[in-house]
Amino acid sequence: MTPAPEDIPGADLAAAPEQLTSKLGIEITRWDADRLVGTMPVKGNRQPYGLLHGGANAALAETLGSVAAAMHAAPERLAVGLELSCTHHRAVTEGVVTGVCTPIHRGRSTATYEIVITDEQDRRACTARLTCFLKEATAKDQPKV
Repeated sequence: MTPAPEDIPGADLAAAPEQLTSKLGIEITRWDADRLVGTMPVKGNRQPYGLLHGGANAALAETLGSVAAAMHAAPERLAVGLELSCTHHRAVTEGVVTGVCTPIHRGRSTATYEIVITDEQDRRACTARLTCFLKEATAKDQPKV
């Protein structure tokens, strides 16, 4: 299931056609606050040497961590990315990668998640850590339709 803006608390519905997740083929397959899972194809997300682009790994990681943080923060707060770090362990050249996002810290003002991205042989390709700032939601932050 591709993350739909209406499923993400505080999402700007007017920007739905411009979502990076659609362009990269990211699909969230498990919506659980303690374990969010998503996939992304390698095809269409390669760098010039034919390997999965590190930025695509980062986008998958930030998508999963941000959605998990938004689920934690809603409805009183919105999650915005504060820091993302990625360590790329192995090259992936084909198939689909899977990201598993689990919480490290879920507080009132910040939330931090670990995202482990593996290839189809369940080998770790990337480990990422995302921290989101959880800001108070205002009327201005309500979804725009």
